[in-house]
Amino acid sequence: MIVVGGDEPLKKKLLVVDDQVGIRILLLEVFATEGYETFQAANGRIALEIARSHPIDLVLLDMKIPGMDGLEILKQLKQYDPDIKVIMMTAYGELDMINQATDMGAVMHFTKPFDIDEMRLAVNLQMGQGTATRFVGNS
Repeated sequence: MIVVGGDEPLKKKLLVVDDQVGIRILLLEVFATEGYETFQAANGRIALEIARSHPIDLVLLDMKIPGMDGLEILKQLKQYDPDIKVIMMTAYGELDMINQATDMGAVMHFTKPFDIDEMRLAVNLQMGQGTATRFVGNS
């Protein structure tokens, strides 16, 4: 963990991108209690603004967002920061979109409704606590 000036360790930063406010609130509460600095965005424009102004470590990204879909957001996030980790979330389980997201650098995907404990484990593993399997969910 990185320590600045002997004070508190720097918190890892997590961005939740979903147009459903209930999902964002749930994930923010869960991951704030895990010790992460959490951010939220309801659309792609806000997500990209946050990613440009904060060094985000991991993004939980919904595939189906009005305006700019998850694949376009993923593409732009990776252009800005090729090392950013992205876990995709989908209620649709569309295999072609999941494969495209993986090809574009997404590390995992979850199918909604997901098990919050599996999501917590996957995020903690991706944030440096070990390794996780590529796909988790109901697909």
